[in-house]
Amino acid sequence: MASIDDYLEKALREGHVQIILKGKTERILYVASGHTEKWSDPEEKVRAAFYAELIYKYGYKPQRIGVEVTVPRRTPSDSADLVVYEDDGLTKPFIVIENKKDGVSDSEFNQAIEQACGNRASLGAIYSGIVAGSTRRFLNFTGTGAQERKRNIVADLPVNYGKPPAYRYYKGETGKDIAAVSREELRSAIRKCHQTLWEGGKRSPIVAFGEFCKIVFVKIRDETDRTRLKGKPYAFQRGTDDTDEDLATRIQQLYDEEKKREPDVFTDKLNVEASVLARVVEHLESICLSRTDLDTKGVAFEEFMGGFFKGDFGQYFTPRELIAFCVQMLDPSPDEWIIDPACGSGGFLLYALDHIRTQADAAYPHHASDPHEAREHFRYWHDFAEKNLYGLEINDELTRVAKMNMIIHDDGHTNVIGHDALDFMSAISGKKRELKPNAFDMVLTNPPFGSVVKEAEKGNNYLDQYDLRRYLGKATTGTEPDEESMSEQDAKRGAKTVKARASVKTEILFLERVWHFLKPGTGRVAIVLPDGILTNSSLQGVRDWLLEKFQLLAVVSLPQFAFSHYDAGVKASIVFLRKLNDSETVADDTPIFMALAENIGYDATGRKTFAINVEAETPEKEKIERQASDLFEYRVYYEWSTANPKKPGWSEYRREVLPGTGLVAEYRAFCKEPERFFV
Repeated sequence: MASIDDYLEKALREGHVQIILKGKTERILYVASGHTEKWSDPEEKVRAAFYAELIYKYGYKPQRIGVEVTVPRRTPSDSADLVVYEDDGLTKPFIVIENKKDGVSDSEFNQAIEQACGNRASLGAIYSGIVAGSTRRFLNFTGTGAQERKRNIVADLPVNYGKPPAYRYYKGETGKDIAAVSREELRSAIRKCHQTLWEGGKRSPIVAFGEFCKIVFVKIRDETDRTRLKGKPYAFQRGTDDTDEDLATRIQQLYDEEKKREPDVFTDKLNVEASVLARVVEHLESICLSRTDLDTKGVAFEEFMGGFFKGDFGQYFTPRELIAFCVQMLDPSPDEWIIDPACGSGGFLLYALDHIRTQADAAYPHHASDPHEAREHFRYWHDFAEKNLYGLEINDELTRVAKMNMIIHDDGHTNVIGHDALDFMSAISGKKRELKPNAFDMVLTNPPFGSVVKEAEKGNNYLDQYDLRRYLGKATTGTEPDEESMSEQDAKRGAKTVKARASVKTEILFLERVWHFLKPGTGRVAIVLPDGILTNSSLQGVRDWLLEKFQLLAVVSLPQFAFSHYDAGVKASIVFLRKLNDSETVADDTPIFMALAENIGYDATGRKTFAINVEAETPEKEKIERQASDLFEYRVYYEWSTANPKKPGWSEYRREVLPGTGLVAEYRAFCKEPERFFV
């Protein structure tokens, strides 16, 4: 389907509209009517784009399209934005359109409906329409009262004075299929959905976002439904004569079907009122999420979630720079099994997947043009996503977010399980048999800090499964046990065991759970830990256990503010470890990579602090930057955006981590020749 911009560009090329300069002001001239308006007005851009659509998509002659038409019997200053006439004399109005800038509030959109319908009634037209960017509504007043707003909605305007279609979008039909969109269009649609679902504070942010996840899940499944034949309409759209209730019922039925297929993903109903759900569908129905490229989706959704998870939900969000650094340091390969036992919104899993995609791009550089390479390229990363990536998340809403995130990035969602990662391993394996001890090559995780697991609350000997429980002392050395109370294994390793604790902090238990999951001898982990585990004298027992079970590969100390932007101000470090074999020990003089990261790419307020070098730039078209932090360097690609006409500027559409830069490069060099790092 041609984009709105394509229609406008064609109208400019063929002279139906012109951008002219009057003094220092750009104006748009609608040639057939001779009408001009200020081009910098965002509403004018919407009107111009739809004017072009009326010509090329709907087949109406420019000579029969009135611009800024005075409306009789209304205030003298009132006028209709666009009017399509049935005759050359412009005496028989057929369609009346009201234009609003993209992203108007729901209340403003409703006001526009009333304005359009009032203008239609005064002019005596058959159809009225409201166009606010990609969000639209059209009404047919044939045989209905002037006040009808619900039972006369049509899927789309008629083409060339014909009848309105039953639906607007049909699979595989030229000019009628849904299309991929730009990052700005997707961001705009997401913002509108959030605003509609939030309802001015009626829902909490996390509840609104949870409902959004359900709707997006249904949308993507509808797009990719293999049973839908070419030429058949999509279900996720408003049809002609659909009321809000009709549309909501259809979406609810789609959701219920997905609930049956994915009982672990969605455990509750789609809890959105019919009118709100219908509006969200109107925001999304024109967008093909499954065809929109991965970078566009990833950046748009990540930005949205990054904003969402600040504040009260900061504990669930790990900044992208830290995630990317962990993945680069451990450098996963497509045959390795990876798990995040506290996966939150799925950030570590997604970056691991992107890392494998990058490897696929290098292995099959001609996949975009060579069908054989395309198949191999797809298998390279998709098999990894489908079979090798696993996540556990205790929060049901976040489990849904992580699954949606994986689906948006082309799947892997079936291996994200909503369950307590600290539960008995038998219970976790019961949820998915692959989630078993000694099974994973890599753990990437940022476990929750500060919470305490209490035996009295969990019961059933919940804490007895953790050996670490016996390593916690209230003092530096704890209580020396007598010979009889020590096991033979404890005696051999000289462990300072103490009485089992009745409560243990979650981050300590996660250390042992990570050890459970990893393969002996080769399993590696990147884990974010509060510095207290590394420095507090009372946790010496934890450090003793850690060094018995793991080889310490590297410790990268983060600034105090690393998580403060997300209201989680605990001083932390990223610790890299390798799980030892049962009989393996590490020599005391084994080198450990230690580093302090000061510039991590952002400051306490979230402002970016990368050192920027512009590699290439075509003014007002495209730009490539190299952005450096202590951790690594990015290459970032921008395109010029006029989405905000009052403040046009660069819009990021892709970024890639440059391997072999920053501390990642230092660590690689250290692994090869550690001696040169010591004085």
